[in-house]
Amino acid sequence: MSKAVYAPRLAIVLTALLGLSACAGGDGSTEAGAAAEARSSSAGLPPGRIAIGEQLASAKGKATGQSCVDCHGPDGNAPIDASYPKLGGQYPDYLAHALQEYRSGARQHALMTPQASGLSDQEIADLAAYFGSRPSQLKDLSQAY
Repeated sequence: MSKAVYAPRLAIVLTALLGLSACAGGDGSTEAGAAAEARSSSAGLPPGRIAIGEQLASAKGKATGQSCVDCHGPDGNAPIDASYPKLGGQYPDYLAHALQEYRSGARQHALMTPQASGLSDQEIADLAAYFGSRPSQLKDLSQAY
């Protein structure tokens, strides 16, 4: 085989191997790939469990004595105040990021900041999965008019 034919084939094989190595964590192991797979969201959280999230949504928080559903409604679609968001059908990653920001204090709200302060990563993932799985009543601007 001539060098002119061999060089492009070698480049293709090397590119494929580099791509596989990157997917496996860059060092040939699959540990980094498995760890990334275990983190299912852009928020870096473990996979959410809808059924457990439903239980958590009804549990009274220690900080406020309220549960998620007390303020946002059973499916997250019936807030008790017009200024409270509808959570049902929202993107789980969005909900997870919001809860992480309330927990860290980067996002402030008189009720949500203390309510989220004691949540673990798994609890945030579970709540986000639950509310994200509910029917949506969210409207975008194309539905506003």
